[in-house]
Amino acid sequence: MDFAFISEVIPLYMQAAWLTLRIALISIVFCIALGIICAVIRLFKIPVLSQIVKIYTELSRNTPLLIQLFFLYFALPRLGIKLSSEQCGIIGLTFLGGSYMAETFRSSLETVSQVQIESGQCIGLRPSQIVRYVILPQAFSVSVPGVCANIMFLIKETSMFSAVALADLMYVAKDLIGLYYKTDEALTLLVLAYFILLLPISILSGIAERRLRYGQFGA
Repeated sequence: MDFAFISEVIPLYMQAAWLTLRIALISIVFCIALGIICAVIRLFKIPVLSQIVKIYTELSRNTPLLIQLFFLYFALPRLGIKLSSEQCGIIGLTFLGGSYMAETFRSSLETVSQVQIESGQCIGLRPSQIVRYVILPQAFSVSVPGVCANIMFLIKETSMFSAVALADLMYVAKDLIGLYYKTDEALTLLVLAYFILLLPISILSGIAERRLRYGQFGA
């Protein structure tokens, strides 16, 4: 193990880790927003939109992220739409993650008793108010474990970004192996980088899950 080489390339990994984390966080915000919208559409069975969401969910979950990135980066320019590597990464991860978040939120929303929804309707609440004040607060605590698992899954999926020339952690590791043949050192740093990124999220997820486990019962 060449520790001198490791100390020399650590700044490259730090820069790549920041880029990876930044794109992942932006995408996760979009994923959560898209997931909530899709879940609400499925819950209320809105005509036409419900079918579109169902098709999107099946298409997204049953195609690999790598293929989606290739389509965005290589196929769209032939149609006159040119996207940067970062844009492809954000759009691709949002497209994939939105469907997983939608299913997580949908299953959480369905845990809310129909009686409570009907009670909200009886006192004159609009559908938007029922979602905001009755459904979402209860479903939130149920969805925390699934959302946290999806977040960790999406961060790990960023390893596919190197396929579209995005200088993320995987790209840096592959580049160093190709240039210096320092496979052990490059892969060791790659593993440590992802571990450092994901460990705090794993710990915070466990804390949040324990705190909100009985939130739906008012505890």
